[in-house]
Amino acid sequence: MAIGIDVPTPPEPDNPEDYDYEKCPFYGQLSVRGQTREGTVVSTDMAKTVIVEREYDVFVPKYDRYMKRRSRIPAHVPGVLDSLEVGDEVKIAETRPLSKTKSHVVVEILSGDQ
Repeated sequence: MAIGIDVPTPPEPDNPEDYDYEKCPFYGQLSVRGQTREGTVVSTDMAKTVIVEREYDVFVPKYDRYMKRRSRIPAHVPGVLDSLEVGDEVKIAETRPLSKTKSHVVVEILSGDQ
């Protein structure tokens, strides 16, 4: 519980001199605050960034039914959690803005798609 939420701490980085401590919630100074969300990784095309998609249901009163919606959230991947692939279930936490679109960071890999 080193970062303020109950997630396991990953092992130390392999190359400490080359590691980006500025954007790491585990071994750097990046604080997490706000909401934590769970979703599925749908894209790993960018460097140090994944797109996490989550589906949820929204009630539509006019038709008295539920409708599926989805949101896609760009999230930063710290170097210690670098082994993400498409289909992995992850937990992301809100943080300060890291770039123009990124305000979340991956804090836990819940399950892989093996």
